[in-house]
Amino acid sequence: MRRREFISGLGGAVAWPFVARAQQGERTRRIVVLASGTVEGDRQERNTAFVQGLQNVGWTVGRNVQIDFRTGSGSFDAILRHAAEIVALAPDVIVTSGDGVEPVLQATKTIPVVFVNAVDPVGGGLVKSLSKPGGNATGFMSFEYDLSGKWLELLKQIVPSVTRAAVLRDPGVTAGIGQFAVIQSVARSVGVEVSPINVRDISGVESAVADFAHSPNGGLVVTASASAAAHRKLIISLAARHKLPAIYNRGLWVANGGLISYGSDIVDMHRRAASYVDRILKGEKPADLPVQQPTKFELAINLKTAKALGVDVPPSLLARADEVIE
Repeated sequence: MRRREFISGLGGAVAWPFVARAQQGERTRRIVVLASGTVEGDRQERNTAFVQGLQNVGWTVGRNVQIDFRTGSGSFDAILRHAAEIVALAPDVIVTSGDGVEPVLQATKTIPVVFVNAVDPVGGGLVKSLSKPGGNATGFMSFEYDLSGKWLELLKQIVPSVTRAAVLRDPGVTAGIGQFAVIQSVARSVGVEVSPINVRDISGVESAVADFAHSPNGGLVVTASASAAAHRKLIISLAARHKLPAIYNRGLWVANGGLISYGSDIVDMHRRAASYVDRILKGEKPADLPVQQPTKFELAINLKTAKALGVDVPPSLLARADEVIE
């Protein structure tokens, strides 16, 4: 079992005020970080990694840089409100992730934006190309839509009897539409019939999953979205209650009782994002900084959950796992 070491550098703080004294003759630069999700410990770890990344290249909070951390708490309306407020503050750089990327880019075409955990930024219209973004934004992508098909393939590998899959997605964002489209495109080749469940309407998720579970040989694919992350505990409990094997996009879900996950290391992306913020603060333009792809994907499996579901995990899949929870 491998556990990521938690770095306690933030000491529980989630924001620093903009107003502070810089060293004599040195202008304090302003950064706003907008996260879309709600998982406090996970968000804290990402923020810590980002701050440490800045420190490694010479930026110190309270001396030459100030950071305002904000979160949409899984609410798209809150994300929209934060995006408008942040742009009004006119910071030097905005760092945003997940479902926060599109609202920020709709709110400003001039303030430099570094995005993290963006899904298929070219297909989603965030940039013109990966090598030459061409606008006021660049950053780090979590995956291209093609990865969504891999989730369905892995679900079929871990539970070969699955012939039906409910796909929990947010149709209100581009990534939710794109991920489901790719899953649909590979469904026939793996012998699985797929149907969508809207996670933005969380009041209907419980009944929709219950209805889906009435027929046999079902499973769940939980796509990447702030809406799903905001209701992580409910979704995991529904999968357990209805004995549905489920696959997720991040190891955090598996650590909290999910069966299997496959996705990129988002904490590492936040650490790397600091280097782009540094370059922008020193005069480079987002348009000239290529979008970077993930350098590592992680497969996590929860054997305790597998046992509760009566799932025998194939040895070949266990051998490939980066993290196994027993």
